[in-house]
Amino acid sequence: MARLLALAACLCALLAALPAPALAEPADIDAAARGVVRVVIIGTEDTPDGAEVFPIGHGTGWAVAPDRIVTNAHVVRDAMMDDSLRIGIVPSDGADAGYAEIVAADPRSDLALLRITSGLRLPPLTMASGPVSDSGEAFAVGYPMNVDRAQGLEIGDIFRSQPPVKSRGFLAGMRPSRNFDTVLHTAPIARGNSGGPLLDGCGRVLGVNSFGADSGGSDAEFFFAVSNREVIPFLRAHGVTARTNDTACRSLTELEDDERERLEREQALARQDMAARSEQERERLTRARFEAEMQVRDERDDRLLASIVLLLIGAGAIWWAFEKRRVPEPSEDHPNPSAWPVPNRIALAAGGGAIVVALLVHFTRPGIDEIDRRVASVMQGRDTGEAADPAKTATERRTFLCRLDPQRSRVTNAETGDVRFEWSPAGCVNGRTQYGVSGGTWSRVLVPNDEMAVSVNSFDPDRAVFRTERYLLSRDAMSKARSARGEYSAPSCEAKGAATQLGEMQSGVLAALPSNPNERLVYDCEPVRD
Repeated sequence: MARLLALAACLCALLAALPAPALAEPADIDAAARGVVRVVIIGTEDTPDGAEVFPIGHGTGWAVAPDRIVTNAHVVRDAMMDDSLRIGIVPSDGADAGYAEIVAADPRSDLALLRITSGLRLPPLTMASGPVSDSGEAFAVGYPMNVDRAQGLEIGDIFRSQPPVKSRGFLAGMRPSRNFDTVLHTAPIARGNSGGPLLDGCGRVLGVNSFGADSGGSDAEFFFAVSNREVIPFLRAHGVTARTNDTACRSLTELEDDERERLEREQALARQDMAARSEQERERLTRARFEAEMQVRDERDDRLLASIVLLLIGAGAIWWAFEKRRVPEPSEDHPNPSAWPVPNRIALAAGGGAIVVALLVHFTRPGIDEIDRRVASVMQGRDTGEAADPAKTATERRTFLCRLDPQRSRVTNAETGDVRFEWSPAGCVNGRTQYGVSGGTWSRVLVPNDEMAVSVNSFDPDRAVFRTERYLLSRDAMSKARSARGEYSAPSCEAKGAATQLGEMQSGVLAALPSNPNERLVYDCEPVRD
């Protein structure tokens, strides 16, 4: 029994040590679903009361550009053969339905590209451009008819905005089928899912769901999506450059764990560096004291010797002046001759001056306390040159060039090009955009009118790190964020108290955002010369 318990404990420890698989972020799947639409083939019939509109069939599509929809060719086959039929686009997120026309269709790969002809605009999905794994989570998003029937929806209900159905499964590999590349997976789809996206755990499109394997009701069910190796060239051939992303799909939890470990490593290195600096400082102090003692001792000895020499010279000159003094006899020209001829007076003055200088040299010798002063001067770096002017540093504007750090970033949809900007200590970017400061963090909240995403940019000038966190929001959440943003007007750059005021003003928008962003872009910055 003890052996079994020990074996079980070992197995538990082994399982705990294995890396946990990255789980999907529900917010990423929800964000991708904003660009998923129901594609409805619409017929009309003249009646005594006027033209009656009725659906002939429907499938799913997704936005590859604000006004471009990808779906299956078989979804719009009827509209391709009958000009009287129209293609309706019903968004998933509260916007009015619109119409679309066929731009291109390829029955071989079962792909079709539609253009929205009404004012409807959608957030495009991002396509995974890297190799597709043979395993891992996958999500099918669309409008299966069996769900509509189970809900008891009427025919006309499909013209109203409804969230798409999200089903979870796993990837089962890549394989050619029907003369085109497909992704095999187990995320359940049904009639009506055709043309919808197959997503990875980060909400990026892996392919276009097309058909399922006939299991006969007994075998495990598998489903096929047209792979991006077919979709991307098809779009490019018809003038659409899709958003693509080839970075590894990482969860925010994993990213934050890595960031925490990185900070711990930095702190450990900082402590080691501090200990090494302390040891270096001790060595430097010992060396500085030894050199200062040697210098002071040599200077004291030199001055003592100089003072003795000067005393001897002065004493000799005075002795000579007294010893060689001769009083001349009185004459008619000099009835009272001086007892000190000129040479003796010069010698006497020189001797007295030498003694005075000798005393000055002796009493101005550096004392023992001079050693401490010289050591302090060396340790404070006053011997290495002029110190920087703090007033000049405080008002300095600097230009930074920032490059994305993929290891610290989570990118699913955003552009990742280099960022260049001029930063002032007052938080003014490029002389026109004021950043707010709150809790020691410089940030600016951006709420655009033409995009369903809120960005929070922040900059740490001390560490030279620029960060963008993006929140991909629904129409309702975006409306709330815009309403909160409309409550204030950002102060002009470098106005008095502008940074603190803006930091407080932005709190209303930040409170309207989810707790976690969908994307986090971290840039390492370097100062550059203009």
